Amino acid sequence: VQYGIVFGIVLLFARGHRELLALRRPTSWRAVLWISLAVLFLMLVLSAALSPVTNPEQEQGLVPSHWDSHRVAQFALFAFVVAVVGPVVEELMFRGVGFGLLEPYGRWTAIIGVGVAFGIVHGLIEGLPIITAFGIGLAFLRARTKSIYPCVILHSVFNASALAIGVST
Repeated sequence: VQYGIVFGIVLLFARGHRELLALRRPTSWRAVLWISLAVLFLMLVLSAALSPVTNPEQEQGLVPSHWDSHRVAQFALFAFVVAVVGPVVEELMFRGVGFGLLEPYGRWTAIIGVGVAFGIVHGLIEGLPIITAFGIGLAFLRARTKSIYPCVILHSVFNASALAIGVST
């Protein structure tokens, strides 16, 4: 429901200004690959560096503590929201409309601005550095490729991987 409301607000902001959404082919798939790998690597390094003092996964509380085979349907719906719906709506909001509105003030203003906003909106104290860094990485990807499609893909892969790893441990 929350994502539906946010999606509606995004569409209102983009009404008459579809270019804000950056729904276009990336300028370079090679750049997408290298930037995405760099962002994922930096997330691993940052997570490892912060793991002795923080536990953002536990703070967020999204990953089930154990597998319950009787709740496969609920888990599948949850995984779909986390790995597909969330990334699509959040990317349209932050790297789409948000980036598009801030870009006239400078590329780095847009990159840092939407990255910090992305981190804050998630509402996690311990996870704030990691989520903000991920948001900045996604915004950099958006700035370099002129498209949110790679951001949606990377965000989806990141969330799906985190969920899979969380459930399997």
